[in-house]
Amino acid sequence: MEENKNPQHAPREFDLIGMAKIVFAEKKLLIRFILVFAVIGVIYALNQQKRYTSVVTMAPEVSGMGMSGSLSDIAGMVGLNLDANSGGVDAIYPEIYPEVLASSSFLIKLFPIQVKQKNDTESKSYYNHLKYDYKSPFWTYPGYLVGQLISKITNSDEKEQGGCKTINPTHLTKEQDAICGMARKNIDCQINKGTNVITISVEDIDPIIAATLADTVQKRLQDYITLYRTHKARIDLKYAEKLNKVAEVEYHKAQQAYASYSDSHTKNILTMYQSKLEALENNVELKYKTFSQTAAQIEQAKAKVQERTPAFTVIQEPCVPLRASSTPRSMMVLTFIILGIIADALWVLYIRDIKKSFFQKK
Repeated sequence: MEENKNPQHAPREFDLIGMAKIVFAEKKLLIRFILVFAVIGVIYALNQQKRYTSVVTMAPEVSGMGMSGSLSDIAGMVGLNLDANSGGVDAIYPEIYPEVLASSSFLIKLFPIQVKQKNDTESKSYYNHLKYDYKSPFWTYPGYLVGQLISKITNSDEKEQGGCKTINPTHLTKEQDAICGMARKNIDCQINKGTNVITISVEDIDPIIAATLADTVQKRLQDYITLYRTHKARIDLKYAEKLNKVAEVEYHKAQQAYASYSDSHTKNILTMYQSKLEALENNVELKYKTFSQTAAQIEQAKAKVQERTPAFTVIQEPCVPLRASSTPRSMMVLTFIILGIIADALWVLYIRDIKKSFFQKK
């Protein structure tokens, strides 16, 4: 019982009002902290470029109805495609669309796109836009200069023809990898697992470029998915067209052989020549049937390609954003002012006393 009454073992209570009085008692010191952190906040805010975000929303087609459609929807929530027409499990399901957009091979194809900022008179490639129009804060210059020096030493023989013409997706330079990283941060894709609605958002320092890239990324993703879904059907179509061309050539050869033999033996009534003529005629009919069958196969293959081509409904078209999506500069400065007040409180309540006791002991 005595130990419990000992003040040393009593729990410490923070008197917030008392601490606030101590901090605000030294108003001059508090004002200095606020002014210093406010100046830092202004410098930080002025070195940050405004960002604009354009959003596009689209929904893929529903593959089926009834019980089978319900099962397909449930399987889609866990990343599987049970479409009976697909012939198996689909490897490109909505959950990996963000991975597709973030891949270097997909991003590199965006670099040659010509973009133009709101106040520019000439367009430039998206690669050069990321490289030259994005400004880094001044405190990153030392590291940037060192990186540029190392890059020139290690890649002295590299030629950059137009920024993005010499990019090898399997062997990126440090600069190209950095540009890919910038593009990867600007593009985001979200999938609603319940409805499979795809939301693509593109961020940029210019609102027009943000809307342009959002529209391009949406179309490129649709093309990517379409090419994958129709890959097998397109192979079958090419094979059917190849067979049809061979069958057409064989049919014309048989037709010419029949016509030539018939013209050269018009007055010949011998049974041997008549049987030969009938054989050539039968061969023409056989080649024509083969030619007709391959032509029908082409039409079936085209229908299969059309059947496998997914349809997308664009719910929200990409629009040019009117307001910046980045943190307002006033909020940045206010955040630094709050940090200044916290720093002043820590100095007055703890750090100053710790410093005094340290030097006294020393």
